[in-house]
Amino acid sequence: MYKTYIFDLDGTLLDTLQDLAASVNYALRQHHMPEHSIDDIRRFVGNGVRMLMTRAVPDGEDNPQFEAVFATFRQYYMQHSLDTTRPYEGIPELIHELKARGCQMAVVSNKMMAATQELVRHFFPEIPVAIGEHEAEGIKKKPAPDTVYAALDALGIPSPSAVYVGDSDVDLATARNSGLPCISVLWGFRDRDFLLAHGATTFVSHPLDILKIQKL
Repeated sequence: MYKTYIFDLDGTLLDTLQDLAASVNYALRQHHMPEHSIDDIRRFVGNGVRMLMTRAVPDGEDNPQFEAVFATFRQYYMQHSLDTTRPYEGIPELIHELKARGCQMAVVSNKMMAATQELVRHFFPEIPVAIGEHEAEGIKKKPAPDTVYAALDALGIPSPSAVYVGDSDVDLATARNSGLPCISVLWGFRDRDFLLAHGATTFVSHPLDILKIQKL
Protein backbone atom coordinates (compact mmCIF):
# COMPACT_ATOMS: atom_id res chain seq x y z
CA MET A 1 0.00 0.00 0.00
CA TYR A 2 0.99 3.64 -0.24
CA LYS A 3 2.46 5.72 2.57
CA THR A 4 0.87 9.00 1.50
CA TYR A 5 -2.76 9.63 0.51
CA ILE A 6 -4.02 12.86 -1.06
CA PHE A 7 -7.81 12.99 -0.74
CA ASP A 8 -10.44 15.04 -2.49
CA LEU A 9 -13.09 16.26 -0.01
CA ASP A 10 -16.62 16.62 -1.46
CA GLY A 11 -17.92 13.31 -2.78
CA THR A 12 -14.86 11.43 -1.52
CA LEU A 13 -14.56 11.92 2.24
CA LEU A 14 -17.72 13.92 2.92
CA ASP A 15 -21.26 13.87 1.57
CA THR A 16 -21.72 17.64 1.26
CA LEU A 17 -24.38 17.65 -1.43
CA GLN A 18 -27.41 18.55 0.71
CA ASP A 19 -25.69 21.54 2.33
CA LEU A 20 -24.34 22.77 -1.00
CA ALA A 21 -27.76 22.47 -2.61
CA ALA A 22 -29.48 24.24 0.29
CA SER A 23 -26.96 27.08 0.11
CA VAL A 24 -27.23 27.44 -3.66
CA ASN A 25 -31.00 27.51 -3.53
CA TYR A 26 -31.05 29.93 -0.60
CA ALA A 27 -28.91 32.37 -2.60
CA LEU A 28 -31.04 31.96 -5.71
CA ARG A 29 -34.24 32.40 -3.71
CA GLN A 30 -32.98 35.58 -2.07
CA HIS A 31 -32.36 37.06 -5.51
CA HIS A 32 -35.65 35.81 -7.03
CA MET A 33 -34.05 33.26 -9.33
CA PRO A 34 -35.21 29.70 -10.11
CA GLU A 35 -33.92 26.97 -7.80
CA HIS A 36 -32.33 23.65 -8.74
CA SER A 37 -32.84 19.99 -7.87
CA ILE A 38 -30.32 17.87 -6.01
CA ASP A 39 -29.48 16.10 -9.28
CA ASP A 40 -28.74 19.48 -10.90
CA ILE A 41 -26.39 20.43 -8.06
CA ARG A 42 -24.68 17.02 -8.30
CA ARG A 43 -23.86 17.79 -11.93
CA PHE A 44 -22.74 21.35 -11.13
CA VAL A 45 -20.17 20.55 -8.41
CA GLY A 46 -16.51 19.66 -8.87
CA ASN A 47 -14.88 22.80 -10.23
CA GLY A 48 -15.07 25.10 -7.23
CA VAL A 49 -17.88 27.17 -5.78
CA ARG A 50 -17.63 29.97 -8.33
CA MET A 51 -18.19 27.52 -11.16
CA LEU A 52 -20.98 25.91 -9.13
CA MET A 53 -22.75 29.26 -8.98
CA THR A 54 -21.91 30.06 -12.61
CA ARG A 55 -23.80 26.92 -13.56
CA ALA A 56 -26.65 27.62 -11.14
CA VAL A 57 -27.33 31.29 -11.94
CA PRO A 58 -29.21 32.01 -15.20
CA ASP A 59 -26.66 33.27 -17.76
CA GLY A 60 -23.86 32.61 -15.26
CA GLU A 61 -21.31 35.37 -14.80
CA ASP A 62 -23.02 37.41 -17.52
CA ASN A 63 -25.96 37.90 -15.18
CA PRO A 64 -25.65 41.41 -13.66
CA GLN A 65 -26.65 40.00 -10.26
CA PHE A 66 -24.09 37.21 -10.32
CA GLU A 67 -21.60 38.66 -7.83
CA ALA A 68 -24.36 39.48 -5.36
CA VAL A 69 -25.79 35.96 -5.60
CA PHE A 70 -22.32 34.46 -5.23
CA ALA A 71 -21.65 36.56 -2.14
CA THR A 72 -24.97 35.46 -0.62
CA PHE A 73 -24.07 31.82 -1.28
CA ARG A 74 -20.62 32.13 0.30
CA GLN A 75 -21.93 33.80 3.43
CA TYR A 76 -24.78 31.31 3.87
CA TYR A 77 -22.63 28.25 3.18
CA MET A 78 -20.00 29.25 5.73
CA GLN A 79 -22.78 29.35 8.34
CA HIS A 80 -24.46 26.11 7.24
CA SER A 81 -21.70 23.82 5.95
CA LEU A 82 -22.18 21.45 8.90
CA ASP A 83 -25.99 21.23 8.86
CA THR A 84 -26.23 17.80 7.19
CA THR A 85 -22.69 17.12 5.94
CA ARG A 86 -21.29 13.83 7.19
CA PRO A 87 -18.44 11.44 6.34
CA TYR A 88 -19.42 8.57 4.07
CA GLU A 89 -19.83 5.22 5.80
CA GLY A 90 -16.42 3.66 6.39
CA ILE A 91 -14.42 6.86 5.94
CA PRO A 92 -13.69 7.49 9.65
CA GLU A 93 -12.48 3.90 9.98
CA LEU A 94 -10.26 4.31 6.90
CA ILE A 95 -8.67 7.50 8.22
CA HIS A 96 -8.10 5.93 11.64
CA GLU A 97 -6.47 2.85 10.10
CA LEU A 98 -4.22 4.85 7.78
CA LYS A 99 -3.03 6.92 10.73
CA ALA A 100 -2.45 3.76 12.77
CA ARG A 101 -0.30 2.39 9.96
CA GLY A 102 1.83 5.55 9.94
CA CYS A 103 0.54 6.88 6.63
CA GLN A 104 0.62 10.57 5.76
CA MET A 105 -2.63 12.23 4.63
CA ALA A 106 -3.77 15.52 3.16
CA VAL A 107 -6.93 16.97 1.65
CA VAL A 108 -7.04 19.13 -1.47
CA SER A 109 -10.30 20.70 -2.58
CA ASN A 110 -11.79 23.29 -4.90
CA LYS A 111 -13.98 24.35 -2.00
CA MET A 112 -13.22 27.70 -0.36
CA MET A 113 -10.12 27.51 1.83
CA ALA A 114 -11.93 28.48 5.05
CA ALA A 115 -14.68 25.90 4.52
CA THR A 116 -12.18 23.18 3.56
CA GLN A 117 -10.11 23.69 6.68
CA GLU A 118 -13.15 23.96 8.95
CA LEU A 119 -14.65 20.71 7.67
CA VAL A 120 -11.37 18.79 7.87
CA ARG A 121 -10.67 20.06 11.41
CA HIS A 122 -14.19 19.12 12.48
CA PHE A 123 -14.43 15.65 10.95
CA PHE A 124 -10.83 14.53 10.45
CA PRO A 125 -8.46 16.02 13.03
CA GLU A 126 -6.02 13.21 12.16
CA ILE A 127 -5.40 14.85 8.76
CA PRO A 128 -2.84 17.62 9.29
CA VAL A 129 -2.97 19.35 5.90
CA ALA A 130 -6.08 20.73 4.17
CA ILE A 131 -5.78 23.02 1.16
CA GLY A 132 -8.71 24.70 -0.54
CA GLU A 133 -9.20 27.31 -3.21
CA HIS A 134 -7.02 30.38 -2.70
CA GLU A 135 -5.97 31.69 -6.08
CA ALA A 136 -5.09 35.06 -4.57
CA GLU A 137 -1.90 33.39 -3.35
CA GLY A 138 -1.02 32.14 -6.83
CA ILE A 139 -2.12 28.55 -6.24
CA LYS A 140 -4.46 27.48 -9.03
CA LYS A 141 -7.44 25.27 -8.29
CA LYS A 142 -7.79 21.69 -9.50
CA PRO A 143 -7.26 20.22 -12.07
CA ALA A 144 -4.04 22.22 -11.91
CA PRO A 145 -1.52 20.32 -9.74
CA ASP A 146 -0.79 23.31 -7.49
CA THR A 147 -2.83 22.24 -4.45
CA VAL A 148 -1.40 18.71 -4.62
CA TYR A 149 2.15 20.03 -4.76
CA ALA A 150 1.41 22.41 -1.88
CA ALA A 151 0.03 19.52 0.19
CA LEU A 152 3.05 17.32 -0.52
CA ASP A 153 5.38 20.18 0.37
CA ALA A 154 3.51 20.72 3.64
CA LEU A 155 3.88 17.02 4.44
CA GLY A 156 7.52 16.94 3.36
CA ILE A 157 6.79 14.03 1.04
CA PRO A 158 8.14 13.35 -2.48
CA SER A 159 5.28 12.89 -4.93
CA PRO A 160 6.29 9.42 -6.29
CA SER A 161 5.31 7.86 -2.96
CA ALA A 162 1.76 9.28 -2.97
CA VAL A 163 -1.61 8.31 -4.43
CA TYR A 164 -4.60 10.54 -5.16
CA VAL A 165 -8.13 9.50 -4.13
CA GLY A 166 -11.17 11.19 -5.67
CA ASP A 167 -14.63 10.80 -7.15
CA SER A 168 -14.71 12.90 -10.32
CA ASP A 169 -13.25 13.71 -13.72
CA VAL A 170 -11.61 16.76 -12.13
CA ASP A 171 -9.85 14.45 -9.68
CA LEU A 172 -8.65 12.19 -12.48
CA ALA A 173 -7.23 15.18 -14.33
CA THR A 174 -5.66 16.54 -11.14
CA ALA A 175 -3.93 13.22 -10.49
CA ARG A 176 -2.62 13.07 -14.07
CA ASN A 177 -1.38 16.65 -13.93
CA SER A 178 0.34 15.92 -10.62
CA GLY A 179 1.98 12.74 -11.87
CA LEU A 180 0.13 10.60 -9.33
CA PRO A 181 -1.85 7.38 -9.71
CA CYS A 182 -5.56 7.79 -8.95
CA ILE A 183 -8.04 5.66 -7.04
CA SER A 184 -11.61 6.50 -8.07
CA VAL A 185 -14.35 6.01 -5.47
CA LEU A 186 -17.85 4.85 -6.42
CA TRP A 187 -19.86 6.34 -3.55
CA GLY A 188 -19.43 9.96 -4.62
CA PHE A 189 -20.94 12.40 -7.10
CA ARG A 190 -20.05 10.52 -10.34
CA ASP A 191 -20.81 6.94 -11.39
CA ARG A 192 -18.55 4.24 -12.82
CA ASP A 193 -19.52 4.82 -16.47
CA PHE A 194 -18.79 8.53 -16.20
CA LEU A 195 -15.43 7.87 -14.56
CA LEU A 196 -14.50 5.20 -17.11
CA ALA A 197 -15.25 7.66 -19.90
CA HIS A 198 -12.77 10.05 -18.30
CA GLY A 199 -9.96 7.54 -18.00
CA ALA A 200 -10.45 5.93 -14.57
CA THR A 201 -8.81 2.52 -14.21
CA THR A 202 -8.83 1.74 -10.48
CA PHE A 203 -12.07 1.71 -8.51
CA VAL A 204 -13.17 1.08 -4.94
CA SER A 205 -16.76 0.64 -3.80
CA HIS A 206 -16.07 0.85 -0.04
CA PRO A 207 -13.52 3.04 1.76
CA LEU A 208 -11.75 0.15 3.46
CA ASP A 209 -11.06 -1.38 0.03
CA ILE A 210 -8.43 1.36 -0.36
CA LEU A 211 -6.31 -0.52 2.18
CA LYS A 212 -6.14 -3.49 -0.18
CA ILE A 213 -4.70 -1.59 -3.14
CA GLN A 214 -1.00 -2.05 -3.70
CA LYS A 215 1.04 0.54 -5.59
CA LEU A 216 -0.39 1.04 -9.07
